[in-house]
Amino acid sequence: MMNSELLSRAVETLRRGGVIALPTETVYGLAANAEDELAVRRVFAIKGRPATHPLIVHVARAEALDTWARRVPEEARRLAAAFWPGPLTLVLPRSERATDAITGGQDTVAVRVPNHPVALAVLDAMGGGVAAPSANRFGKVSPTTAEHVRADLGDEVDLILDGGPCTVGLESTIVDLSGDEPAVLRPGGLPVEEVERVLGRPVPVRTSSTVRVSGSLSSHYAPRAGVLLAEPGGVIERVEALRAQGRSVGVLGPPSLSLPAGVPRYDVPEDPAGAARVLYMRLREADQHGHDVLVACLPRAEGLGVAVRDRLARAAAPRPNGDGA
Repeated sequence: MMNSELLSRAVETLRRGGVIALPTETVYGLAANAEDELAVRRVFAIKGRPATHPLIVHVARAEALDTWARRVPEEARRLAAAFWPGPLTLVLPRSERATDAITGGQDTVAVRVPNHPVALAVLDAMGGGVAAPSANRFGKVSPTTAEHVRADLGDEVDLILDGGPCTVGLESTIVDLSGDEPAVLRPGGLPVEEVERVLGRPVPVRTSSTVRVSGSLSSHYAPRAGVLLAEPGGVIERVEALRAQGRSVGVLGPPSLSLPAGVPRYDVPEDPAGAARVLYMRLREADQHGHDVLVACLPRAEGLGVAVRDRLARAAAPRPNGDGA
């Protein structure tokens, strides 16, 4: 837990319209007072984020849902009771408190309660909500340490709170409850199976939706190197073909994966939760070595493996500026 002097400084910075980097269990967020439109606009400017791309409002407790949403269905309350604080974001019909600046002009608002003592202390002391996308340049690899934030954003942030490495390592799971049926709009740090267990029914994953949410663009979470995807049995073939073309190749995969001599491997655990926790850190490590291409070994499509595969697919997608393998 941070000391009272630093807590006071963080809250005062937010209240006067400043922007801080805030640790959560998922990734570090670039936080501004969600009710200060000028501060929120500054978040967009620092990130280089399109103004139509909505932000997630982070609050200290589930009771705040009733002030940010004009309607809170019973299923939303069940999910909040089961998983908050935690890596779950709920999309609901917005109230008047949620302005266009944070909703991207939509009629919905995204809300969550983060599970990190530093974030909760700040939110509790502030008494409101903060809009907090990931604390990095738009479309790039999300930060999971304070050092990542410093490297990406430097002096553009008024205050960086160091809460240690993120324990989940992937963004929250976004569940849309604004319509007649629930849907997962972004797989994340809470497995879809857990959402289905609490709701007692199947919940489809719809990565394409009329409701815009954070992290939903086809190209996102991208390192500088091009990313190519491979199932475990196809990694070696991919690597050899790229090396034959004279490409500098690295591999993102489990320690059990045997590679040709001279090909560096950036270890990602076999278990999905372990893979989620270190994914962004390994992508950043690979970038430091200047590879042309990173071959990513896909995990099993179960549990958090669904979210890891989603992030890798977006990292491998064609990039707007033409970058890629």
